[in-house]
Amino acid sequence: MGCLGNIIWFLCCGFWQGLSWLGAGILWSITIIGIPIGRQCFKFASLAFFPFGKDVEYGGGTMSLIANILWLLISGIPLATMALLNGLLLCCTIIGIPFGLQCFKMAKLALMPFGATII
Repeated sequence: MGCLGNIIWFLCCGFWQGLSWLGAGILWSITIIGIPIGRQCFKFASLAFFPFGKDVEYGGGTMSLIANILWLLISGIPLATMALLNGLLLCCTIIGIPFGLQCFKMAKLALMPFGATII
């Protein structure tokens, strides 16, 4: 089911969400200070392309908190809003509910990406 879910997800909204994470990673990687943030964006772009069968575990310390605040002010809100709107649209149908739940997972990740690991 995970393979089929990932294929349908990629065609419905995963392509666009993955591209947005890649775009954020490229923009962050322009500066030397932003390279660690850009690398994290590239990791989560792979999750945005194919999220089924993967889970996100949250944790981290003080540096993760500081990076999350900086991220939220610059890139987090637009990515989270896009994922939230996609999730709401997908949840309008019974078939789209599992895909909408994946969008909500991506929205939460867009708000707090640092200190999170993909399992």
